[in-house]
Amino acid sequence: MKIAISGKGGVGKTTVTANLSRLFAQNDYQVFAVDADPDANLATALGIPEEDAKELKPLVELEDIIEGKNSGGGSFVSLTPTVDDVLDDYSYKLGNIKFVRMGAAKQGGSECYCKENSFLRSLIESLLIDKKEVVILDMGAGIEHLSRGTAKDVDCLIVIVEPSQVSIETADKVKKMAADLGIPIFKVIANKVYDEEAKDFIVNYFHAEDILGFIPFSQEVITSAMDRKQQDKISQALRPSMKDIYNNLLREAGDK
Repeated sequence: MKIAISGKGGVGKTTVTANLSRLFAQNDYQVFAVDADPDANLATALGIPEEDAKELKPLVELEDIIEGKNSGGGSFVSLTPTVDDVLDDYSYKLGNIKFVRMGAAKQGGSECYCKENSFLRSLIESLLIDKKEVVILDMGAGIEHLSRGTAKDVDCLIVIVEPSQVSIETADKVKKMAADLGIPIFKVIANKVYDEEAKDFIVNYFHAEDILGFIPFSQEVITSAMDRKQQDKISQALRPSMKDIYNNLLREAGDK
């Protein structure tokens, strides 16, 4: 199963991504947990030790590897460099989870970033097309890493929302992008739902069948979210709602 997770900053997207990855791993799935959002820190949410996380260079910054994959040298750029070995060699193993930090796509300017962006696209393609593991992409507010060529291999796009107008508007934009790219299943997880009024606010904007589940507001979870030593505690607090979401996801997207 290939899952892309999006949502505006601060909605709890990375915490949900980490806990969903754990649930798949605990149920004997092999999982690629992919940090494709440069503003997030999935390594922390997964509980990877700080000293190890600091050593995990974003794959898009592996200059020697990128040059080697573009073996023509000079101005030659391979549009489809082979990268399967990179994903295996430069992932961090955490039980059944392999963590990968992608890095951001390079923007235009005085320097040409064709090689880096070609490398990044090939990494995404390898994850979505070639890998047999469950792949969960933490993608930030947009889904810019996906193209028409790779999006068809995403089984489900999940947007994390909270009871706020800005969050809903972000989800609506992502839903439209997903439809344009042909992603077959769009789902919503509502986080920080503090009462029935907040729940109704979410329900009023989405079809009931689009909502995978609701996660209650917890100040304890928010306070502890970026502390590596508290990740197990957070997982226990979220487990009832996340387990329901996990089971709903398997039913909706199929055991792919």
